Amino acid sequence: MPRHDVNDLIAFLAVARERSFTRAAARLGVSQSALSHTMRALEERLGVRLLTRTTRSVAPTEAGERLLQGIGPRFEEIEAELTALNALREKPAGTIRINAGEHAAETILWPALENFLPRYPDIKVELTVDNGLANIVAERFDAGVRLGEQLAKDMIAVRIAPDFRMVVVGAPSYFKRRDRPKRPQDLTQHACINIRLPTHGGIYAWEFEKRGRAIKVRVDGQLVFNSTALRIKAALAGLGLAYVAEDQVQAQLARGQLVQVLDDWCVPFPGYHLYYPSRRQSSPAFALLVDALRYRG
Repeated sequence: MPRHDVNDLIAFLAVARERSFTRAAARLGVSQSALSHTMRALEERLGVRLLTRTTRSVAPTEAGERLLQGIGPRFEEIEAELTALNALREKPAGTIRINAGEHAAETILWPALENFLPRYPDIKVELTVDNGLANIVAERFDAGVRLGEQLAKDMIAVRIAPDFRMVVVGAPSYFKRRDRPKRPQDLTQHACINIRLPTHGGIYAWEFEKRGRAIKVRVDGQLVFNSTALRIKAALAGLGLAYVAEDQVQAQLARGQLVQVLDDWCVPFPGYHLYYPSRRQSSPAFALLVDALRYRG
């Protein structure tokens, strides 16, 4: 096969997977116009339309989808073999793509990466913060981070953090005009700062447990965020009660800026795990990162 055909097929795979000329061009390190020209030339040589283009999106045609499914896995095998060759190098190298939620990214991954990356300058890490439970295989991540209770059985999982709790907090100014809730059901009478998570059908129901009895409460209030930082700011402003990870508000609790309620209903969750398909074991760079993240408490 001529070299230009191989390069054009690689370009097609990038566009078909990214569903965007902009993202595919950035990934390949070429201009959008050059990439568009490459796709038109490939379609002309093959005599079939591979991509449907609109002003807002790009998607494979039926022929394009068949080509994607046919050659995609073969190119992935080639990539895996080339990655394995890194073992022959004196210095570990390569790019590692990780998908994680906001809390895990800020409290677990970043502190570890801050110490890890200076020791291995040839290793690159792309960290995507995503509060949804992404399909790391379909979206071509090397690994993801989830709580222990959310792990798929067909993945390798490595614990990277201890158990932690979600807690309910509010500002002293809020409790000057409201009684403190004594049980989770009381939250329906309070102004609460809601959490939007795509994996929980939109608005997340707050979870509680006491002596083996589990309760989920759907709360209401003026505010809905998908950001932990904004939920904490809103709670500090006295605009309602927030449901947040305990470690993220320890300083505010210690200073008396926030008050914790329903403590006896807030039990620990299984801690975060790094999970990944077994094929990633072939990369020395990945193995080093897994070891650096491994929880040893």
